[in-house]
Formats: sequence, C-alpha cells, structure tokens
Amino acid sequence: MSRTSPHRASQQHASEPAELSRRGLLRTAGGLTAALALAGSSAALAGTTAGAAPAAFTHPGMLHNAGDINRAKVRVAAGTDPWLSGWKKLTANSHSQSTWTPNPQATIIRGGTGENYGILYNDIAAAYQNALRWAVGGTAANGDTAVRILNAWSSKLTTLTGNADRFLAAGIYGWTFCQAAELMRGHAGFDLAAFQKMMVNVFYPLNNSFLTHHNGACITNYWANWDLCNMASVMAIGILTDNAAKYDQAVTYFKSGAGNGSIAHAVPFLYTDSGGYGLGQWQESGRDQGHTVMGMGQMGAICEMAWNQGDDLYSYDGRRFMKGAQYVAKYNLGQDVPYTTYKWGTGQNCAQMSQTVISAGSRGALRPVWAMLHYHYNRRLHLDDKYISAMYGRVAPEGGGGDFGSTSGGFDQLGFGTLMYAK
Repeated sequence: MSRTSPHRASQQHASEPAELSRRGLLRTAGGLTAALALAGSSAALAGTTAGAAPAAFTHPGMLHNAGDINRAKVRVAAGTDPWLSGWKKLTANSHSQSTWTPNPQATIIRGGTGENYGILYNDIAAAYQNALRWAVGGTAANGDTAVRILNAWSSKLTTLTGNADRFLAAGIYGWTFCQAAELMRGHAGFDLAAFQKMMVNVFYPLNNSFLTHHNGACITNYWANWDLCNMASVMAIGILTDNAAKYDQAVTYFKSGAGNGSIAHAVPFLYTDSGGYGLGQWQESGRDQGHTVMGMGQMGAICEMAWNQGDDLYSYDGRRFMKGAQYVAKYNLGQDVPYTTYKWGTGQNCAQMSQTVISAGSRGALRPVWAMLHYHYNRRLHLDDKYISAMYGRVAPEGGGGDFGSTSGGFDQLGFGTLMYAK
C-alpha cells in the first residue's frame, strides 16, 4: 500500500519553509553567532537540505551540547526555575546517587529464558544521571561513579542475546548508554577506547543486522520503534567513535529507509485540524499509546543528536515529525484526531493486517519525551506547538529512569528534559 496520504499535498501549509542544514553556519568562522541567530529567528529557516556527516564531529554532541550543559549549570547555580525544579528531580532520583554500585554482566538477555536486561537499563540510568550531576553540579563523586559504571560494563559485556527482543536491547540500550559516555568523554579514568570497542563489537552488529535484514521478516512486520531505537544507536555510536559512515547510515535511513522507522513510514498520513495545526498519524497509533509516546522519545533523540551535529532532521519533509508529535500529543490530551485505516504486512510472507481505529490503550500516559520537542519547536524555532506544549506541561518538570515505574518502559527515555532543554 502507499505510505503517504492521497491528500498529502493539499494537507500541508503552503507557507511552510524548507528544512535547514545548520552545518554551513556552524562551520563558518562566525559559526557560534550564526547558530545563535538561527536559534532565535524563524526567518532563518529558509535553506538547503542537510547533507552527509560533518567533517569533524562536535563533542559533546549527542543529546546535549556544551551550551545546554553551561546553561543548566548557570541556571541551577542561580536557583532559577524551571532548571532548579528539574535539578531537584534529578538529585532526588535513587539512580543519581554516587553510592550506586554497578552490576556488569558478560551476557545480557532480552526475550526468552534467563532475561536479565533490567540490570543493564538500571545501570545505564545510573551512569547517565551521575554524569549529569557531574556535568551540571560539578560533584566529583558523581563523575567518579559514572566512570566506574561505564568502565565496569566495557570490561565485561561481550554478548547481547535472546529472541527477537535482542534487537530492542541493542537499540534502546545502545543509544542511551552512549549518552553517558559522551558526557564523560575526557574525564580522568574513563576508558573511552574500551567503551567504544564494546559499542562497535557488541551493539552495532545487532543494530546493523536489524536495519538491514529485519530478522528475516517482511519489511513492515516490525513497529516503528524497532527501527528507531536501532537508528538512534547507530547514530550515537557514529558520533561516539567519530565514524562518518555510521552516522550517515542513520541519517539516510531516517530519510529513506524501507522499514517503519523512516520518517514517511513512521508518519504515513497527514492532516490539518480545524485550528489549522498540521497533524501526522503515527505508525503505532492503532496499536497503543504507550508505544506511540515511546516513538516521540526515540525519534526525538535521533533529531536532537543530528541537530547537535549540524543536521536538521526535526524539520525534514515539511516538519513531518512535528506533525506526528502534534497528533500524538493532541490525542493523549483527550482530544479527537482523524484516523486512516492502517494496513501492513506481517511475518515472513507479508500476511496482511489492518487497524481501522486509533487505540485508546495507555491513553494519556506520561513519559519524559516532551521537553525536548517543546523547547526545540517552540523556543528554538518560535513555532506554535499547541499540543506538544500542553503535553509537556503535564509532565514538567521531567524526571527520568526510576521516576516512571520499574519496568523497561520507564527507562526507554533518559529524561530530565526540563533541566537540560529549558530555554
């Protein structure tokens, strides 16, 4: 079936500007000034399409850049909200304590007999949260703990296995683990080379295998999040290891990949509501809202990492992702949205399935995915993000892993967006 709405052309606002490549600005001698001008002026949005990987990667340059870290540091020290409220959410979390003891495993299993992947996602949350406390608060003990967690795992983990869910483990825990390592880059005692080796040898092969072969299944068999987490991991590993080919692999898949995580497949149908807001039906909307909201966090992470390397995927294809996020937010706020029957092929033989109505399962569930999107579209680009903004208001100040339940769904996003993205 066609993955685009038959009415797509008429449903987009004619006045929407093209997506912008920031790299040219960031590479110039006046790159900082130009980047600040870009962040503060919607008039700067006319530009060319993003290209290949940067000539030199920016570090830190994944979910957080140096400006994000400095802003949070200054605002927290001054006791200014909402940063201070976000900081208090972080310091109250049990995972952010410098007393955390890592529990590294040689083998992580997700799916099937002997599952133990909860050990990994808890340690990743602890590594990230301690890294944030060190980066923002400057506390040496937290920095030492983050390093201790990262080194413990890179010296022991050799295998990710299980049933098909092993690909979820490689994707979700691949990109999230890289975030802590990027923050600790250059810290005394951190064995960056060993951590890079682990990511390349243990995580990337599964990421690449899934995006290339989809576990031998029909290309549409797996939901968008399966692609998205593996794309995010490939991008994060590319940045962490300064590998342009891996970074480009993720960007290319985002734009034109055959699976459900590429942008046109993840947001297959476009609409405009009565208020004039562009909406985009999310691929998992007929499944349940928990996984749909998860998609906001996974695709948001890809867009934020790319942004910090000079590529504007947030605005790619007429800001298609923003329309998807507005749609998901509006429905989870309790409002009605349009829905087009979604059809896809399953299994190895592409047996046809369809969903005729949007799912109310987990509707309204709160997860820490909205700050990143709100502060990008509303504060960087000065756009009216009515529904995204309202959803962010419900969860703010954002917490992170450990604040949204003990199961894996509560750890799929690292969180703390209020602290790190408020502008």
